[in-house]
Amino acid sequence: MSEKMRAMVLSECKKIEEKPLKLTNIEKHSISNPDEVLIKIEACGVCHSQLHGIEGDWQEIGIPPNLPTVPGHEVVGKIVEIGSGVTKFKVGDRVGITPLLKSCMDCTYCNEGKEYLCETNEITGETLRGGYTEYINASENFITKVPDTMSSEYAAPLFCPGITAYKAVKAAEPEKNKKIAIYGIEKNKKIAIYGIGGVGHMAIQFAKVEGCEVTGISRKMKHLDVAKSLGAQKVFQFTESQDDFLKQIKDDCGLFDAAVVFAPADLVTDTAIKSVKKGGTVVIATVGKIPNFLAFEEKTVRGTLIGSMNDMKDVIEIAEKNNFKVVTESFPLEEANEVLERLKNSDIEARAVLIP
Repeated sequence: MSEKMRAMVLSECKKIEEKPLKLTNIEKHSISNPDEVLIKIEACGVCHSQLHGIEGDWQEIGIPPNLPTVPGHEVVGKIVEIGSGVTKFKVGDRVGITPLLKSCMDCTYCNEGKEYLCETNEITGETLRGGYTEYINASENFITKVPDTMSSEYAAPLFCPGITAYKAVKAAEPEKNKKIAIYGIEKNKKIAIYGIGGVGHMAIQFAKVEGCEVTGISRKMKHLDVAKSLGAQKVFQFTESQDDFLKQIKDDCGLFDAAVVFAPADLVTDTAIKSVKKGGTVVIATVGKIPNFLAFEEKTVRGTLIGSMNDMKDVIEIAEKNNFKVVTESFPLEEANEVLERLKNSDIEARAVLIP
């Protein structure tokens, strides 16, 4: 008889209030290839994108691609078994997995160090191999060592909001200026972070490390309080009245050199574009449309998607070196529905973490 493990399984996309995730005993994952390790999950972050997938908001773009599925794509745990071909890790190592669970490793994107763009990639949490459970198997090529100085609850969010924030800040200048600074933004430049949640609160810290003047923008004052506590020089409460909001920005600090958008709302994206000076850059790090864009202002609008395995190593190193604050709240695995509902209602300060 095969071993079983507890998992929160999604069989049908429904509103989170209907509690679509069901606690189920499923077959325990096992090593299926020589280069794989088996990880006992110690913590899994709860991402807003998973909420969209669970509720069916993104079915038109193929998310989730399979049902039933076990959500969860920011995972930290301890290796309990290794395959015969594993050389980089050993039993007992603590490691993390990003949303990228696998890629072909031999296409144009993979060869350029952009394996997250691989056409045949496999995403953590879009099959039964997700983090809302007790075990997961993964190739040694797609896991990252977690230092002993980091608890699993602290480290788990680094594997999605952390790498997403790092990559978005890094993308906030045109390619021609990338040599100016580590993350792509010139020192002392003004950057606005739209959406101060699990991802935004880390983006503030990455931008601060680079020496930028950071402004945090969010709908809720409690999120702005988080932004201020992390070193944002200015904060603004976002309002639906775009003209009034933009006037407040211009009167107080002028237009921004760059903006990064984590809030999944078209109005926010449009406002971010209009809050950036001519020739500035707006990075869209969420799903949505660009309502208006005036080409004659020479602004750059670009998308971004997590990051590479090398980026992930940089995230861990930078967070440890600079003593990043990762704001988390921990909950039992069985409370996944309730946690996601709280996230939907903006009742999570930054990042919720499920503990199996």
